[in-house]
Amino acid sequence: MRHSEFKIGGEFRCGGATWRTTDIGTRVIVAIRIDDGDGFASWRLSGPCATMPWAEAEAAGWFNGPPYAVEEAVFDENDIAGCIRKDSGEDDRTERRAAVGCE
Repeated sequence: MRHSEFKIGGEFRCGGATWRTTDIGTRVIVAIRIDDGDGFASWRLSGPCATMPWAEAEAAGWFNGPPYAVEEAVFDENDIAGCIRKDSGEDDRTERRAAVGCE
């Protein structure tokens, strides 16, 4: 994807997960991970990791913000190049360089 294709609240795929854009900087994108591709995911909250089905996490308000209950990740120019639009039908081309979440 190109930087100009990101929209706040828009969703994209990167590193096998689905992300929701929360902020757009001059050279970076900030996003929260909302799914691991299987409908389940782990997120680091203020303490230990928590895992639950996506629908339950959404209903519990984990993805509402700001502030967000889940950790925000920063995608730089190199990360952005490996992202794809969620509706593109393509597979993720690259893995996210930094581990995000509870891996």
